Amino acid sequence: MTAGAQRRGQAARRPPRRPTAPDGFVVVDKAAGWTSHDVVARTRGLAGTRKVGHAGTLDPMATGVLVLGVGKATRLLTYVVGADKDYDATIRLGVATTTDDAEGEITSTAGASGVAEDALRAAVGRLTGDILQVPTTVSAIKVNGERAYARARAGQDVELAARPVTVSRFDVLAARAGEAAGVPVLDLDVRVTVSSGTYVRALARDLGADLGTGGHLTALRRTRVGGYGLDAARTLDAMEVQADKDGTLTTLPLADAARGVLPVREVGEAEARALGFGQWIAPSGRPGVLAAIGPAGELVALVEDTRRQGEELAKPVLVTR
Repeated sequence: MTAGAQRRGQAARRPPRRPTAPDGFVVVDKAAGWTSHDVVARTRGLAGTRKVGHAGTLDPMATGVLVLGVGKATRLLTYVVGADKDYDATIRLGVATTTDDAEGEITSTAGASGVAEDALRAAVGRLTGDILQVPTTVSAIKVNGERAYARARAGQDVELAARPVTVSRFDVLAARAGEAAGVPVLDLDVRVTVSSGTYVRALARDLGADLGTGGHLTALRRTRVGGYGLDAARTLDAMEVQADKDGTLTTLPLADAARGVLPVREVGEAEARALGFGQWIAPSGRPGVLAAIGPAGELVALVEDTRRQGEELAKPVLVTR
């Protein structure tokens, strides 16, 4: 068989490309064992386009909300990345690991038999509010142009600077005594609300360090990112069933996607037309980036008040119309 005939045969066996999904967001309920890149790759097939990206990586062991952008909506993802997030997690006190989660190698087994309730409450309090947190060494932060996790897994020393984060909620919902690695442990079911850039694994590590027991994360489920919660999320299998049934993957329209992460400014037809040409309009009178929604309910642009030649005006920072 010639090379050309072989290529034609492969093309004939390849499943037909799906119709391209509309521009918008897809909120996925990620399963354990999948990387965020795996989810993007499968969604590209379901959406019939390679223009798919995600906001806020979830570790393979973690489950829950992962927001994807399709088409023009990928340009909105930067605003999702900066949103606060809710997590349900299980922290194991008494054992520390190299990765601050259950997938790493054990580094210490101090045990957690002597943790008093008031000491735990005080330690949780010290990790609540505006704090300085050293990211976990297996994070995706770059060190001299290389990802920290790559350096750590290569056996290199990784030193990351502490950075400010906000833990606005850190509730202990339940505590269970048990045994692991031959030592007594205390498993804590917790619920946290954190700012962008906060590592829940690092919270587990730091809680264990504060109590002198060591600690790591054994389970993590993200329940909300900005305005998107599990109630809006679908599994990949459910997405495939829907796309097969309807012929095209359903997405959250651009205007609704923007409403989930940004305050809204309603604009009239004249302002919408001006923004569509990249022109500046009257100021919004509100700080930060706003979603400009046109008279038909469509997302026209993202705007931000900016001073130009001594005059305050709303500048289009992203035009979608």
